[in-house]
Parts: sequence; C-alpha cells; structure tokens
Amino acid sequence: MRKKLLLPTDFSKNSRHAIRFAQELYKDDICDFYILNVYSATDNIIDSLINMEPGSALYETAKNNSESGLSEILNTITLNSNQNPKHKYYPISTFNNIVEAIKNCVEQKDIEIIIMGTKGETASTKAIYGSTSLSVMEKVRNCPVFVIPLSTELKMPKEIVFPTSYKTHLKRRELNFLLDIAKKSNASVKVLHINKDDKLTASQIANKKLLEEYFEDIDFAFHTLSHMDVPLGVKCFVESRGSNMIAFINKKHYLFGSILTQPLVKRISYDPKVPILVLHDLRN
Repeated sequence: MRKKLLLPTDFSKNSRHAIRFAQELYKDDICDFYILNVYSATDNIIDSLINMEPGSALYETAKNNSESGLSEILNTITLNSNQNPKHKYYPISTFNNIVEAIKNCVEQKDIEIIIMGTKGETASTKAIYGSTSLSVMEKVRNCPVFVIPLSTELKMPKEIVFPTSYKTHLKRRELNFLLDIAKKSNASVKVLHINKDDKLTASQIANKKLLEEYFEDIDFAFHTLSHMDVPLGVKCFVESRGSNMIAFINKKHYLFGSILTQPLVKRISYDPKVPILVLHDLRN
C-alpha cells in the first residue's frame, strides 16, 4: 500500500533537509511525496489577494519563482544516483495562506503525514521554531506533523520520548504513526510522566495500563520525574539521555496541549537535533 506524505517547502536549507529526512525514514516504503510550495505577497492572504491578481507582474513573478524552485528540487532528486525506485514525487505550487494550503492538500490528496522543517529562510536565527511550523503544528489537526530541525542526522531514531500526563484515555489509532516509526527504526519508546502529585489516580493507572497494551509490540519503558515544570522536565530528560526524537499528543483544550504556545516553546528549547512528531487528539 502506498504511503502519501506532504513535504512543504520554502526552498530553505531546513525544508530541503526535511525532504531528505523523509526519504531516509521511508526508504523501505512505497511512497508518494507531494512537495508543496505556497506563494503569496504577504503573510496576510487578504492583502495578497488585493495586491496579487493573476496576470499582475507581482503574481506572475511569485508563481514563476515557485514553479522553478519546485523544478529545481525535482531535478536534484532525479539526478541523484541513489534515487529510490519506490518513491514518486509530485510538485504542487499554489497561491494561498500556508496553513490553508496544507489543510487543502491533506484533504484532497489523502495525506497521511506532514514532514517539514522547523523554520524557513525568514525565521529568526534565535527562534527554535518559525511561525509557519508553529501554526501548522497547532492548526492542522487532521494529520500528524513531523517537524525536523536542520541539524537532525539523516538516520533512524533509536530512542523516542513520549511525554504524557496519563489523564486522557488515548486511542490506539492516535498513536499509529508513533508505533510505525518505532517499529521501522527498531527504536525504544520512553514514556515520560512528570508527576505533580504524589500518586496516580485510578483513572491515570487505567490509562497507563492501556499504553502498555498499545506498546506491547515495541521496546518501551515508563519513566517518572516528580514536581518539575513540564517543559523543563522534558528538556532535561531528553538532554540527559541523548534521546533523538520526541512525540506527543497535542490536545487542543488540555494542559499539555499548551506546549505549542509561543512562551512554552521558547522555554522548552530542545536540543536542535531532536525532531518532534506532533500527533492529535482525534476528538477535537
């Protein structure tokens, strides 16, 4: 069965690196890669619609730059002597807001996962995540998002940290991509609970038991840190162990879901080599 992946690009080094990471991660799978570039005059799509009518010089220049950039990426892939015969590539150039364009592609192409860089050409060098990756992680909720830093090594992860509060009854289907990546890379999953109370409730114990069932076919272990701030606890755990991937469920209206808000992302400041897989609570 073919896998369908969406690879947004602004032609930055980081986005090109994310494409190479996707190729490596899914090297043994039959895949359709949709490489998406979105062009507009400004970040505000309304302003762009006013200033960039089809046929105008501004519009045509942006369109041509988008199409030529995608052609250059495809040419690079085609000329690569190690091109994978299991992989096919489809360029998509569109005029839109980046988040809306990604949502549309996910629906129209039945995309299974989005793989993208942490930030593009215009992002601050001091920022861990660019505004685009933050928006996609938070707002594109019908598809997992895998965010890849520029310095991520092009190899399979060996230890994946999965932070959880145990407060939510997770569904197996919400964890499918985490399980798939763990199996294909033979990685160990470290389930991390940062406990602010002395004991787990009966509900938390039941939810922890469910995770045992979901992870029974992979190598996994439970870990607990006590009385620590969640972002700091995750950061310390990852850095102390040299873990090379993080995955979590982003809950729209739940405490841990707020990990994607700007202030907390700045506080987390993970090792820039560590990619993050953002899964979504399918109930919101």
